[in-house]
Amino acid sequence: MASRTASSYVLLLVSVFYISAVLVTAANKPTTAAASDSSFIKTSCTSTTYPAICVRSLSAYASNIKQSPRQLALTALSVSQTRAESCKSFVVKLGKFKNLKSRERKAIKDCLDEVSDTVDRLSKSVKELKQSGQSKGPDFEWHMSNVETWVSAALTDENTCSDGFAGKTFDGKVKASVRAQIVSVAQYISNALSLVNQYAEKH
Repeated sequence: MASRTASSYVLLLVSVFYISAVLVTAANKPTTAAASDSSFIKTSCTSTTYPAICVRSLSAYASNIKQSPRQLALTALSVSQTRAESCKSFVVKLGKFKNLKSRERKAIKDCLDEVSDTVDRLSKSVKELKQSGQSKGPDFEWHMSNVETWVSAALTDENTCSDGFAGKTFDGKVKASVRAQIVSVAQYISNALSLVNQYAEKH
């Protein structure tokens, strides 16, 4: 009798451990839908200029993007806008430094104007893309043309800002810090433009 009880107890323990292991494995294993959403982002990002940055910046939004080219493009634009706003704040703070050279101060002011335009254009692009959701034919093409024009202009703004610090006169920490910010934003915008173009072609 005791032997049967011990055997039953051992069997119960084994069952508990097995069920626990299955539950832990299931909890840690991504669902098929989640895996498909992530795969969609990775595949879409392969055609962008900076695929690694594309995947890294958008993967966190996979559950919202799902497998929608429109939502992917919209998210990429929103992320770019956030990066541009952060860059703008950085340039504003940089312009308040007291020990800046006159040329540096002017270049920073000009750069701030460009970055402000970038933020504005990306903001308009996000709104325009949202409005294109129910559009078809010429109306859709009109909305997308606006988005592509504004995003392209935003990318030009970033390059113009960076060009303002060209030359040996600006060698140093100010130039390096501004360019690092600008290059990062430009990479995000470039990726967003690629995804916008993908969406326009697939619609």
